[in-house]
Amino acid sequence: MMMPGWIPAKKEMVLITGIIEILAAIGILLPSTSRVTGILLIIFFALILPTNISAAMRHVNYEKADYSGKGTEYLWFRVPFQLLLIGWIYFFIIG
Repeated sequence: MMMPGWIPAKKEMVLITGIIEILAAIGILLPSTSRVTGILLIIFFALILPTNISAAMRHVNYEKADYSGKGTEYLWFRVPFQLLLIGWIYFFIIG
């Protein structure tokens, strides 16, 4: 439900992003790959932000899986949270 209509193979994309998140979690734990993984995670978070914005504008409710969500009000939480994650990755992994 989160993905905009123009994105093909939505279920597969959700599966792929889940796999990316698992691999990234492993990648940041390995000293030899943590820096590259951190950079890729920052790019990943920047790329998924438009999907979160789109879902908020369409009032997607993540708990009920319907369209009764708070709408753009959700972005007051999500955008700062993603910026926090990006900052955390930069400070603790890259910097």
